This record gives sequence, structure tokens and C-alpha cells, in this order.
Amino acid sequence: MNALWKAIAGCLAVLPFLAAAEGGERRLWRSGAYSFSDELGGFILLGVSGIGTKADPFVIEQEMVSASPVTLVIRVASEIRTQGAPGQFATGMMHLRIRSLNNSGIAWTEYEFELQEQLGIPSVHGDGLSFDQRRTSPENRSSDSFRIHDTDFEPNDRLVFSDGHVDPLETADFKFYVTDFTPKLEFYLRQDPRIPLS
Repeated sequence: MNALWKAIAGCLAVLPFLAAAEGGERRLWRSGAYSFSDELGGFILLGVSGIGTKADPFVIEQEMVSASPVTLVIRVASEIRTQGAPGQFATGMMHLRIRSLNNSGIAWTEYEFELQEQLGIPSVHGDGLSFDQRRTSPENRSSDSFRIHDTDFEPNDRLVFSDGHVDPLETADFKFYVTDFTPKLEFYLRQDPRIPLS
């Protein structure tokens, strides 16, 4: 009887690992003073490089396997020092370049980014996290696939790229600047590739 309970316990212990394997391998990449993860699923993180400065931005290579929203998890992987050297310390300021491969089988007509300090809850004006909210200049925001970008700082921190498209198996390139004047150990970047309505 004791052997039976041990066998059952062994099977139960393996279940979480089987579920993770079935859902695909989740990847964690460290670059500079931060780490980046696709652990929430829905897309595949292919690589991350850079330290987050304008001259050496974080370059995030990813593959979108559906046209559903996904969330990138970003964590501090070093000491937080807002006046520290980028790459050595988490300063709360980061230039991002996201290269997103459309492997969803459907063309994208817009692409939205949303910052979140708490998972599933959009960042708000007073939390310090934004798409460079203090500056209205668009110089730090661009895409090779969409001509227009709109920022929505109230009530949420969103950045929407439009007036363009990304066909299946094409890659879209997005550049923007994220500032966090009250750096947290973890925050989230929700991404929503939008498809034609009809």
C-alpha cells in the first residue's frame, strides 16, 4: 500500500512539468540589468540583446504565433540605481526595439503596446511607468511597418501603431522609450497585434 501511495505521489509531482512541456518551453533572457520572459505564453521569445540605451537599445526578437494579445514579463536582474550606469544597474529608463515576426497566419493592421505594473491592470498616470510621458516629442517612437503612432497616457499607458500592415511571415520593427521614475522589480508589456475587422 505504501508503494502505491509513493507511485501516485510521483505521478502527481510530474504533472506540472508535463503541462509546461505541452504548452511549450518558456524562455528567460537576461540582457544588461534586466531579464525578459515569455512565461505567460502565446508567443516565443527568440533572443534579447543590448543594455537599454539609445545607442545600444534592448533588441527583443520574438515570434507571434497567434493574433491574440500576449504579455512580456520584464524584471530587474541587478541593483536598482536611477543614476547608475545602464547595463550595470537598473535605472528605470530603457530604449526598446521589438522585432516581431508575424507567424499568426493573419495580417496585422495595427499593433498596440500597453504598460502594466500589475499583471492585467493598465499602468496609470501617477505610477511613474510610461512611454516617456514627460515628452510629447515622437522622436523615440517609430516603426518600419506603420506610419502613425498614437500615445494614450490617460487613463492608461498605451502606444498604438497604425496606418500600415504586417503580412504573415513578415517582421515588424518597433522602437520606443520606457521610463519608470519609481522603478519596480517587475513590470509587464502587453502586446496586441490587431487584425482586419472583416
